[in-house]
Amino acid sequence: MLAVRLAALVALATVATAVPSVPAAVRPTPGVPPGVGVPSGTPDVIVTEQATRRLVVFDGRRRVWGPAAERWAFTPLGDPRYADLAPERSWVHPDEAKVRRWRGRTYVLTTASYGFAAVVAYPSGDRYWARALAPGTLRVNPHSAELLPDGSVAVAGSTGGLVRLYAPPPGDASADFALPDAHGLQWDGRRGVLWALGGDRLVALRAGTVGGRPRLRPVDEVRLPEPGGHDLGQVARDPDRLWVSTGTAVYQYVKSRRAFVRDYPGAPAVSRARVKAVGDDPLTGQVLSTVPEPGLAEDWWTTGVTVHRPGPAAPEGPAGPAVPPPGGLGRSPGGSEGAGESTGAYRLAGGGIYKARWWLLPTGRRP
Repeated sequence: MLAVRLAALVALATVATAVPSVPAAVRPTPGVPPGVGVPSGTPDVIVTEQATRRLVVFDGRRRVWGPAAERWAFTPLGDPRYADLAPERSWVHPDEAKVRRWRGRTYVLTTASYGFAAVVAYPSGDRYWARALAPGTLRVNPHSAELLPDGSVAVAGSTGGLVRLYAPPPGDASADFALPDAHGLQWDGRRGVLWALGGDRLVALRAGTVGGRPRLRPVDEVRLPEPGGHDLGQVARDPDRLWVSTGTAVYQYVKSRRAFVRDYPGAPAVSRARVKAVGDDPLTGQVLSTVPEPGLAEDWWTTGVTVHRPGPAAPEGPAGPAVPPPGGLGRSPGGSEGAGESTGAYRLAGGGIYKARWWLLPTGRRP
């Protein structure tokens, strides 16, 4: 069944490369007025658009997305700079997209379930670093990547159950750290550690070298409140906190307290099951998240990206002020609105979005 499905996707790649879509092309949308209800200063949004096998940066001022709202797009399909990675087989289900600055340049970090992983220069699309991990298979299933200060690159493989650290290019050496169901990575410059999210735990890793080869050493580990760790990211408004999504809820992890909490503004609406991506914009206070939508070609896709505009934090209730690991709270209270908050959405007709993130650095600054 997997072979049949992959063959169909390869056929789709052949069609996709014939479409006039230049990899990493800049598509500005000048003169577009702000959308109704969109706060001034709202950043753009980068998405993993699996239906068309692209990364796309959309205009954050427009609630309805389409070709006119595209500011930038990337696909390695048909791009000779990535031909050695067999993207027709490895660039299937792109599942990560996040922006970073390194040595004065902007990069987009991306992975795909069938093996593709790359650090792509923005806006040129040039290749800083790229690998194909078991291309055309789900043996590794890259789910996230991170760029470290020395130029080394870490990749989380969920099916492979590992975090792999690669030496800076042009080096080929790598080192693995075993982490079952590894899904998320986040570099912490203040603490000098790489946070890694697995299926049931959050681990802080110290990156280094031994005999000239990369090394990952655990320095801290906490159990998740419940299984299903999925998304991991820095809370832009608070350097002491990380966003952590599980199978049933969205937490913030307070590093200094080693505690998972749901005391943040808007938690009753933001915290829900199957959140694939979550992050905040410190300027406007908006929180962006994606949750699968029923009735689409894949059961993890959505055509909508939810935007929460939390008001003051709701009174502490069933969620409690903190969940010390390895606590076991269930999901937070439901409902589309919490105390003093409103909810909106971006829409992409015919889309197959997996993750969506603000076009922001982890600190909340614009790239």
